[in-house]
Amino acid sequence: MESPFVEIRKLTKRYGEFTAVSDLDLEIPQGEMFALLGPNGAGKTTTMRLLMGILKPTSGTARIGGLSCFEDRVEVKRLVGFLPDDPIFHDYLRGNDIVRFVGGMHGLADAEIQARAQHLFERMDLLDAVEEYAVNYSRGMKKKLALVCALLHRPKLLILDEPTSGLDPIATRRLHELLVEKASQGTTVLLSSHLLDQVQRLCSRMAIISRGTLAAVGTLDDLRKRAQAESSLEDVFFAVAGEGRAATDSP
Repeated sequence: MESPFVEIRKLTKRYGEFTAVSDLDLEIPQGEMFALLGPNGAGKTTTMRLLMGILKPTSGTARIGGLSCFEDRVEVKRLVGFLPDDPIFHDYLRGNDIVRFVGGMHGLADAEIQARAQHLFERMDLLDAVEEYAVNYSRGMKKKLALVCALLHRPKLLILDEPTSGLDPIATRRLHELLVEKASQGTTVLLSSHLLDQVQRLCSRMAIISRGTLAAVGTLDDLRKRAQAESSLEDVFFAVAGEGRAATDSP
């Protein structure tokens, strides 16, 4: 049986007495679009930072493509494109300069960077802004530029933290089309979002976490059975996340 491309086992991250993620277990196969859902402060961003090797786990393991996310974090970054919720760029670099720098860090030749970037700029409607300084970019433009950077080296896994936050409806649709296309080509997509209707349309499976603990994981039908609900993902989310919070608050 083929190993999952993303494999999380008993993953835990503590800050002193505070536990941000607790004994998290998840498996994501190659080419799946998977959503990580939960209320604010549930541990979604912490989990993504653990996968990126930005944080060291207190205990447990996280592996991507068989590599340890922390111990092998340099190699892991070659496999992953990461889109943070709030991208930050050097104010006085132009969009083109930022993309060229990122491509160089991935070992791409200038001609290859330009060819790939041109295609992605067109897809995300950024061509008119590539010579503009980042300080003049809106939040949505920064999000689109960060997505170009994340896709430039053609990663096998995309980790996207609130990818449509700040995007207008046109850019959101373009992003969705791009993600579906990438997944059909074998790219694994792990995203977090509070926009549950979008998740329901895009993702084949999702995990709901509450206060760092896994409350439920599976397809929408699986979650409906878990929540004893027959309606939308939004209703299931409230049932499961609410249940998870109640369990957490119990003595």
